[in-house]
Amino acid sequence: MNIILIGPPGAGKGTQAGILVEERGMVQLSTGDMLREAKTSGTEMGNKVADVMARGELVTDEIVIGLIREKLEAGGTGFIFDGFPRTLPQADALEQLLADMGQKLDAVVELKVEDEILVERVVNRATEAQAAGKPVRADDNADAMKTRLLAYYKQTSPLIGYYYAKGLHDYVDGMADIADVKAEIAAALDD
Repeated sequence: MNIILIGPPGAGKGTQAGILVEERGMVQLSTGDMLREAKTSGTEMGNKVADVMARGELVTDEIVIGLIREKLEAGGTGFIFDGFPRTLPQADALEQLLADMGQKLDAVVELKVEDEILVERVVNRATEAQAAGKPVRADDNADAMKTRLLAYYKQTSPLIGYYYAKGLHDYVDGMADIADVKAEIAAALDD
């Protein structure tokens, strides 16, 4: 089973992906993790990533699709796409890649959350980290979160309609506690 978890930053996608990895043996494909791993891998694709990143440029969709292809070729019991696709062209490229490999996307689960709560979560996370003497992420503040939300609504939220039209979209209440969100995702996937 191949799925996409979609939702704004801070919605809990990473938390829920971790649960799916642990409980269902799926493989989480986080673009950020893949880029960091590729950069130090020494492979041809990894060298491309390292070169682009060393120049301070954004990694192209073509490179990201290449990295995803490598992960899919390595095999697994199902993949969770986390942070990809973010745009309609990326969604088309992922669909083509899966088709080329004889696979398909089985579900897209949206974690619906309220913007105000997301901003509050991020600010609280930063406050708790600071109180515990832990490092605080540079983007864990209200202004940065609002900027990230705007980017999400401009670039990524059109995917919701795209996948709805394909009959793949489902949503869960991302405002519920972790166990309830987990149960709703399980119900959506097992439906």
